Amino acid sequence: MHIHILGICGTFMGGVAQLAVDSGHKVTGCDANVYPPMSTQLAQAGIALREGYEPEQLDEFRPDMVVVGNVMSRGRPIIETLLNRELPYTSGPAWLSDYVLRGRHVLAVAGTHGKTTTSSLLAWILEDAGLEPGFLIGGVPANFGQSARLGRAPFFVVEADEYDTAFFDKRSKFVHYRPRTLILNNLEFDHADIFPDLAAIQRQFHHLLRAVPGAGLIIANGLDANVSDVLEMGCWTPVEKFGAGDWEAYASTADGSAFDVHYQGVRQGRVEWSQLGLHNIQNALAAIAAARHAGVTTTTAIPALARFQGVKRRLETRGTINGVVVYDDFAHHPTAIATTLAGLRARVGDAPIITVLEPRSNTMKLGVFKDTLAPALALADAVVLYQAPDLGWELGAVSAALGPRGQVCHTLDETLTAIQAQAKPGTQVLIMSNGGFGGLHERLLHALRATDTSS
Repeated sequence: MHIHILGICGTFMGGVAQLAVDSGHKVTGCDANVYPPMSTQLAQAGIALREGYEPEQLDEFRPDMVVVGNVMSRGRPIIETLLNRELPYTSGPAWLSDYVLRGRHVLAVAGTHGKTTTSSLLAWILEDAGLEPGFLIGGVPANFGQSARLGRAPFFVVEADEYDTAFFDKRSKFVHYRPRTLILNNLEFDHADIFPDLAAIQRQFHHLLRAVPGAGLIIANGLDANVSDVLEMGCWTPVEKFGAGDWEAYASTADGSAFDVHYQGVRQGRVEWSQLGLHNIQNALAAIAAARHAGVTTTTAIPALARFQGVKRRLETRGTINGVVVYDDFAHHPTAIATTLAGLRARVGDAPIITVLEPRSNTMKLGVFKDTLAPALALADAVVLYQAPDLGWELGAVSAALGPRGQVCHTLDETLTAIQAQAKPGTQVLIMSNGGFGGLHERLLHALRATDTSS
């Protein structure tokens, strides 16, 4: 089958494209912006790409099926052509469900925070146990070097996003996946561009629970009241709880790099690994529990975590120049910002931390979190806020709440200068954005190399 993907360069749709190629299908695609690294990865997979959404490409490629990404909307000429001609079309999640997930043991990871890391942990535990799972993850696990893989049946790990499916299907993506094993990591208000309130998100999570078979397993955060509320809306599947309940962890280091795992009050073993933060301990507990449901014993899963190499853009060290350490983190929510900072602070102690933040997600742009951003940044010694032209609200109030620690920059050049003015040997520079931030990470490392006195 020849499929043509509209919006192919997003992480999810790019992963669908790779899985389709691996399944033997011919794949072409288009996007508004076609650029590396995704364009390079897709080209290496033999996928022909077009920049833009001109309807003429439907005549050029003549696909058997058009897979429509959720970036597409009514009114675009290519969508109107697709509908007027009554061409076959579907969504990315529906295609994944019909052509990849059917007949497989799906392990889905849902929640506001930690989906990418927990999915990566779970896939790695299964891989380390020799099960060769397939996966589709919204990031790149360092152990695999790719975000999607067909793998070997039966196991398939999928990051289960609550964002809507397509312009013609406003249900959350995850309702298509029909998992046998489901992790509910946590639940907060997010995606204000499509959800009016937390209750609307909880309703979608309830719909997800309705698709989990009674012979399956739900692994739920026992410390999250919002998750508990979803379970109380109706649950027909056995539940194991982590954090408080069946699975608990006892950290022996402040930065979360070592902890003991307990199941139903019995110690299972000790994890010593490279990851930081108490939030990652909870992610690990959930992954261990899910792997156990897939047949991997805790005595096998726990040692695997010592070999887990992390995920790109999740507190990823991009370089150390002249004693200045530069990190990249995919921040999109005040809770994620606060927990990441807490993990880094526990690791580096009193070393100065400069946090550089680009509020870029749709919810950030709507200003929903403007009153909670400053408290989330409490552990930073200095905060540089980037006022992007399309942000839609002013960051001055956030900076004012931070006092002398905060400053607002209106260009990338100004942002780079502000960082350089404060960075000295021993400084930790934490750059947080769910986008590319204009290549700021590499620009900073280049500037630091130019002034490096150690060589």
